[in-house]
Amino acid sequence: MRPPSPPRPLAFPTLDALAAYLRPRLPAPALASWGTAPGTKNLLNLFLELSCGDCTLLPSSPPAALVVRAVHVATVRIRNRRGALLVETRQLLSDGTLRHRGPRPVSEKMRPGETPEAAAARAVREELGERVRVRILGAGAEPRVEERESASYPGLPARYVLHAVDAELVEGVPEEGEFDTEESGEGEGHDGGGAAITVKRHYWTWIDDAEEEGHAAPAAVAGAAGAQ
Repeated sequence: MRPPSPPRPLAFPTLDALAAYLRPRLPAPALASWGTAPGTKNLLNLFLELSCGDCTLLPSSPPAALVVRAVHVATVRIRNRRGALLVETRQLLSDGTLRHRGPRPVSEKMRPGETPEAAAARAVREELGERVRVRILGAGAEPRVEERESASYPGLPARYVLHAVDAELVEGVPEEGEFDTEESGEGEGHDGGGAAITVKRHYWTWIDDAEEEGHAAPAAVAGAAGAQ
């Protein structure tokens, strides 16, 4: 007997169609909080993510209940010459909100057909800048799956498939202390005329192994520009 086929991703031709589908499947105040609660994104952000393949929506069981936002994320573990890990501590959003993050490594939502290594290179370029050079060492173990409510879209369950990619810093950013960079990729070509909420700046620091062990495993994003 064949195993059941996985559910097909849901598609929505318009923003109104997406809203009409989600409204009865989410807690009553959820949609109203998107883009208004600090650190959240709005319905247009989700529509754009779905349109360009950054995420998918999958029906859950029973069909009339909730829906799941599924995201594949490349998390890039960049280390400097002394072995410290580069992590993001917060983001400045286009609505002026300063959103605290993790701390977590560089991360990026993967696009359809994109390998973890290709997504990692794109994440470095968009979040750290064109002048930054890293040596991509390759993907690590099997992807890890985490399921929880999306931070960007409260009330919407999310399934994150996290692909860890190891890398070494070559040049382009300070190897000690804190610094910040300008986001260059999120929303390019599909920012909804400025109505979507995007990341404008990333704030970074380096942590040693002892500090890294004290933090929980990072979530995607990313965001994120990352994955949340």
